[in-house]
Amino acid sequence: MSIAYSVRIKNMKLDDIITKALAEDIGDGDHTTASTIPVSARGRAKLIIKADGILCGMKVAEKIFAHVDPELLMKPILHDSDVISKGDIAFEVEGAVSSILQCERLVLNFMQRLSGIATATHRLVRLTEGYPAKILDTRKTTPLLREIEKYAVRTGGGLNHRFGLYDMIMIKDNHVDFAGGIDRAIDSVQIYLKAMNKSLKIEIEVRNFSELQQVLEHGEVDRIMLDNFSSSDLKKAVELIGGRFEMEASGGIDETNIRDYAATGVDFISVGALTHHIQSLDMSLKALRD
Repeated sequence: MSIAYSVRIKNMKLDDIITKALAEDIGDGDHTTASTIPVSARGRAKLIIKADGILCGMKVAEKIFAHVDPELLMKPILHDSDVISKGDIAFEVEGAVSSILQCERLVLNFMQRLSGIATATHRLVRLTEGYPAKILDTRKTTPLLREIEKYAVRTGGGLNHRFGLYDMIMIKDNHVDFAGGIDRAIDSVQIYLKAMNKSLKIEIEVRNFSELQQVLEHGEVDRIMLDNFSSSDLKKAVELIGGRFEMEASGGIDETNIRDYAATGVDFISVGALTHHIQSLDMSLKALRD
């Protein structure tokens, strides 16, 4: 699986993000390396995995090395989505030592975070095995890094929810309240889509059975998000919906209860914590001594 790096991320390409991230880190120069390492020095380093999980970010690392120094040679040993264990070597890189050291922190920052997201996603996917529910991410991503963080979710076996405000209609509680109710909100959406000649899927969030009943009676949506329902209430809601609409559970779902939610028969379970509350996977880049 590979990410489309040409896709713009919030009007920026990944190349632009790498450029800015390196400028943030290097400033007017890597003075430690400049004062301790001869410019002509060449060497090799390896990326050591220090915790079990799912690997993600190899293509990003390759892009960082090429950006800093096109002559750096990265030799992949593992690949994105591989199951990894403590002590594994993900890749080796060879070339100018000064270039390798300038890349080190940025490569680790990306790979540790992306692997952490992929690992967390994989864990939830495994916990829901045997049930039809698909694990979704949300828009709770790091600004400007949504494309690659959502890639990490896919790498871990999850699916992406909408990428932004532009590719799906998502009528949340605030939209309902400001619009003056569920019926008005849905009707306004239908009028808008026709006027704009757009075809977008429509999802609406409900907070209780009363709101759910209003949506069932009104219709004209594709998916119903059942927000902060207990697993027992969700099971009742799934039975009420009866497959007429796609169903998504959200709110308060984690490793301790996700299997109970999956057992209700819901189609999707969205977990914002996949991208905004994860633990980066430990790894380090170490010099290879010949």
